[in-house]
Amino acid sequence: MMFSHGLGGTRNAYSHICGSLASHGVVVVAADHRDGSSPLAIHHTPEGKEKKKRVEYRSIAHKPSTETYEARDEQLRIRLWELGMVHDAVLKIDEGRQLKNVAQDLPNGKSMLSMFSNLLNVHEPGAISFSGHSFGACTMIQFVKSVYHRPQTHIPRYKPLYTPSADSSLVRQITPRNPVTLLDLWTLPIQSPDTAWLRSQTMPCYDSPTGGNNLLAIASEGFFNWASNFRETKRIVAKPASSQSRFPEQRGPHIFYPIASAHLSQSDFGVLFPWVTTKVFGAKEPERVLRLNTRAILQVMRENGIRVANTSARDLELDETMAKNKSLTQDTAILSRAKDSVRGWVNLSADMERDLDLSGADRVEGKSLVGTPMEKVGSDGKGPGEAMVEGEVLGQVVEGNEK
Repeated sequence: MMFSHGLGGTRNAYSHICGSLASHGVVVVAADHRDGSSPLAIHHTPEGKEKKKRVEYRSIAHKPSTETYEARDEQLRIRLWELGMVHDAVLKIDEGRQLKNVAQDLPNGKSMLSMFSNLLNVHEPGAISFSGHSFGACTMIQFVKSVYHRPQTHIPRYKPLYTPSADSSLVRQITPRNPVTLLDLWTLPIQSPDTAWLRSQTMPCYDSPTGGNNLLAIASEGFFNWASNFRETKRIVAKPASSQSRFPEQRGPHIFYPIASAHLSQSDFGVLFPWVTTKVFGAKEPERVLRLNTRAILQVMRENGIRVANTSARDLELDETMAKNKSLTQDTAILSRAKDSVRGWVNLSADMERDLDLSGADRVEGKSLVGTPMEKVGSDGKGPGEAMVEGEVLGQVVEGNEK
C-alpha cells in the first residue's frame, strides 16, 4: 500500500493505522511529501554538495480562489511526481537493486530494505493499494485518475498534473482492480478549474463489473457534517448513472463514518491528544476509530482477493465465547449494510442513490445537508473546515517540535 499524509502531517503522524495494516502483512510505504505541506521535510541528496535538504512548511489559504487553486495544483504536481518515484523505488526494492538516496540504517552501508527483495507483490497489475488522509486522500484521487485517464488528444483548458509515459510500469499497475481508501477526503483542490476534465471522469473501479467494491471512503463525523465537502466526496466516489455505465448493475462504493469522531481521529493526533479532540470537537474513543478504519480497509482487501492476516477477536470486539465459534478470516460485520452491525459505525453506502436527489441537494435520514446547523460541530460550535485548519496547525507544532 502507498499512503499519503495530509496537511500539517508526515508519515510519522499515521503510525497507528499504517502499523496496524503492516501487522496484518500489508507492506505500507508512507511518503514524506516535499511540497510544503509538512511542518518540515528532509530528503537525502548524497551526491549533492549538501547531503540533506530541508523543505519548510508553506502556508496557503483554505478557501477557494484562483491563487489557492494554483498553489494546490503546484503542490499536487510535486506529490504525484513523488508517488510515481515511490512506485519506481518499490519495484527496485523488490528486484534487489540498490537505491542511492537512502539513509543508511545498518552498519557497513547495508539497508533494511534488502529484506523485501523478491517478496513484494508489486508487479501484478492492480496489486498495489492506494490510501491517504485529507489532502493525502485528495492526492490519491488525482494520482490514480491521472494515470488511468490519460487523454489521447488535447483537451481544451485541461492542464494535467501528472502524465506518465504510456508504456510505464505504473500505467500497467493502475487498473480498475486497485483498492483505494480515502480517509476524510478534502475536496477543495479537486475543484481546480485547470483539472475540471479529470474531475468529470469516474474512478477507475467503475470500468469493471464489480464497480466500487474496492473503493472505500471513511469520513470522520466532523467531515460527514461538513455538508459542502461531503457532498463533493459523494460525487467523486459515486458510481456513474446506469444510463452512462457499461455495467449498470455494478456496486457503488463503501462509505462510512464513525460516530463522535473528528478530523484528527484519523491520525495519531487523536490518540496522542485526546483532550483536544474531545473538548474542542466532541470526539471520543480515538483509538477505536483507528481500529474500525483498519478493519474496514483489511476487509475490502480480502473481498478483492488480497491475502491479509486474520483480524483478532479483540479488534473484532468479540468475547472469548463468541470468538471460539466464529471464523476470524472474514470480518463481514464491518462492511455490513445492516444497521448497528458495529457499534457507532454508520454505513452510508446503501443510501448513496437515495440521498442524491434530482435537485442536487443531499439528504440524510430525511434531512437536507445544505444550509443546516450540521455545518457546526464540537463543543463550541466550530465548523469542520476550521477543524481541518486547527489540525494542520497542531500538526505543525507537534511535528516541528519532534524534528
